[in-house]
Amino acid sequence: MSVTTTAAPLLEAYRGRPVARRPVWFMRQAGRSLPEYRRLREGTSMLQACLDPELAAEITCQPVRRHDVDAGIFFSDIVVPLRLAGVGVEIVAGVGPVLDSPVRTPADVAGLPELDPAALAPVRDGVALSVAELGAVPLIGFAGAPFTLASYLVEGRPNRELPATRALLASDPDTWHRLLAWVAGLTTAFLRAQVEAGASAIQLFDSWVGRLSPAEYRAAVQPHSAAVFSAVTDLGVPRVHFGTATRDLLPDLLAAGADVVGVASDIGLDEANALLGGTVPLQGNLDPALLAADWPTLEAAARDVVRRGAAAPGHVFNLGHGVPPETDPDTLTRLVELVHSIPPQES
Repeated sequence: MSVTTTAAPLLEAYRGRPVARRPVWFMRQAGRSLPEYRRLREGTSMLQACLDPELAAEITCQPVRRHDVDAGIFFSDIVVPLRLAGVGVEIVAGVGPVLDSPVRTPADVAGLPELDPAALAPVRDGVALSVAELGAVPLIGFAGAPFTLASYLVEGRPNRELPATRALLASDPDTWHRLLAWVAGLTTAFLRAQVEAGASAIQLFDSWVGRLSPAEYRAAVQPHSAAVFSAVTDLGVPRVHFGTATRDLLPDLLAAGADVVGVASDIGLDEANALLGGTVPLQGNLDPALLAADWPTLEAAARDVVRRGAAAPGHVFNLGHGVPPETDPDTLTRLVELVHSIPPQES
């Protein structure tokens, strides 16, 4: 970690320490809501942009310049490590990641390629450029958690109901665990590359894990997320775990090895803090839909999030999911100003 970011409010809050300024950043802040991003991306596919170090670094830094958020999050996509490993995948506009061939059988899993560490060079270079530009503002590295990334592999394309994923999990546990072990290794390499290049924290996104019961999660998923967190412990950076629709899974997300738990909008931060024993810093959790509301409504909701988050040992203000693409950037800037204006001691 760069010595210039060690006292940054984000990292202090992640470690449960007092902060001089209440930290805030937004999931999906780098990208689609910004007109400067759309101009930059003209004629370039999503994966091309992710794997162009200069372009990825510029996109990463755009929201930090515009909004004065307290962290950059590296511009990438959860399927980038699949592409770098040699898995055929494209991000189709209006659809999402689409695989050349779904992975559903023991033979499919056995045929998955091994990642050549040299293939991570564009990621390392993009992170290094971002860190150099951000200076004292920390960069968060990220990856998709094993369950979510595996679900894309099994489904072959986005499917919120995850029918093929749930069928494989239930009917062929051995193949399921071999698949998740492969994904966990890939995820670990992707995260380590980002931290070794200068990222000051990491976040593991488990976007679809809320589809599982706590028992399913503990048996079929948690060991693999725990393997990822364990494999990056030596790097010494804060580890954030986030999933959507996870109010019943929060203690299990923590038990997987996280230092900070990201909280979606399906539960208040005060209730989340109680479920987690009041021992862990939290991140979240304004409902992204409220970004389209009138300012008095948005301000009241943001202040309520701050009030509820004050119960936790540390709190980083964020959304309960990502920035919607239609969000007015000026609204985000004004929201950052509001959060920064609230004294950290205020509850």
